[in-house]
Amino acid sequence: MIKIRKATENDLQQTLDIYNEIIANSTAIFQYEPQTLEMRKAWFAEKQEKNFPVFIAEEDDIILGFSTFGQFRNWQAYQFSVENSVYVKADCRGKGIGKLLLPPLIDTAKQMSLHTIIAGIVADNDASVALHKQFGFVETAHFKEVGYKFNRWLDLKFMQLMLV
Repeated sequence: MIKIRKATENDLQQTLDIYNEIIANSTAIFQYEPQTLEMRKAWFAEKQEKNFPVFIAEEDDIILGFSTFGQFRNWQAYQFSVENSVYVKADCRGKGIGKLLLPPLIDTAKQMSLHTIIAGIVADNDASVALHKQFGFVETAHFKEVGYKFNRWLDLKFMQLMLV
C-alpha cells in the first residue's frame, strides 16, 4: 500500500536518485548536470527553513515519488505565490502516484494562506498537464522555445491554481 508522508533527511538519497534520473533522461527538469547529495541536503534545509513541504510517496520503504513547492519568485511581492513540483520514479510513472502527491501540496498551501500555485511544465508533457488540470489548474502562459535540452528547443507552459 502506498502511503504519503512528510519527507525526512533519510529520504534524500532516494529523492536524489529520482531527480537525477529525470535530469538525465527527460525534459521535465531544465538542467543538464546531476545534483550531489550535499546539494540535496542544502535544498531540503532551505525547504525546512522556509516551512515549505516535501511529501513522499512510499511503498515497502521504497520512495516512488515526491512533491514540493517553493517560492515562485524571490521578490517580496510574490510571497503568497508558490511553484510546485511533482516527481515520480521512472518505473512508477502512469500509475497514479502524482494524483496522490498533488493534493497534500494544495492542502498545505491553503493552510499557509497562500494565494496561488503555479506549475511550470514542459509543453509536451501531456501527463503532467492532464494531472494538473484534474486538480483545477488552468494554463495561463505558453512560452515558446525557452529551454534547450537533448538538441531541441522546449516550450514551457505555466498552469495556475487560485486558492482563494
